[in-house]
Amino acid sequence: MTRCGWTALAAALALVIGMSAGPGGMAPPAHATTPERGPETGLPLPRFVSLKSGEGRARRGPNSSHRVDWIYTRRDVPLRVTAEFEHWRRVEDFEGQGGWMHYSLLSGIRTALVVGDMVPMRSQPRANATEVAILERGVIARIMSCDAQWCRLRAETQRGWVDRAALWGLDPDEVLD
Repeated sequence: MTRCGWTALAAALALVIGMSAGPGGMAPPAHATTPERGPETGLPLPRFVSLKSGEGRARRGPNSSHRVDWIYTRRDVPLRVTAEFEHWRRVEDFEGQGGWMHYSLLSGIRTALVVGDMVPMRSQPRANATEVAILERGVIARIMSCDAQWCRLRAETQRGWVDRAALWGLDPDEVLD
C-alpha cells in the first residue's frame, strides 16, 4: 500500500473511532450505563410482572402462530420480562423457562414466589418478631412494599413481613413502596 493509501486508511479509522466514541470523540465512562428500555413501552428491561389470569401460554416466538412451549396455570405467578416486540413480551419464570406472551395476559401487579422452605412471615420487619404464618415453598404472595432486607406481603388472608432472600420476583436492589 502506498503512503497516501496508509494515510487515507488511518484517517478513515480515526473518523470511525471518533464517531463510535460519542460527542467530542471521547468514549463515555464504563460506569455511565443507562438501563435498557423496552422499545414498545419505554419501561425498564428486565422487569417483573405477574400472570393476570389462571392460564397463559408462552410461545416460541412473538405471535400466535408459534408453537406453545409452556402453559402457566397459576394466576399471579411472577414473571420477568426480558424483551418486547409489538404486543408480545418475552418472559421467564423462576426456573429460567418461558417464552413470548401476549401483553394482555400480564399484569403490573407485583407478586413474589416463596423459594425457601417453611419461611416465617413475621408481624414486623425483624428476625425476632412474632411469626404470623409459615409459608411453604411455591406460595405466591402479593408484594405490598419492600426495603433492602424485608418485604411486606399478603398471602391469602395473612399479611406480614418476609426476608426477601426467601423470595423470587424482585431485582436484588429494588425497593418498592
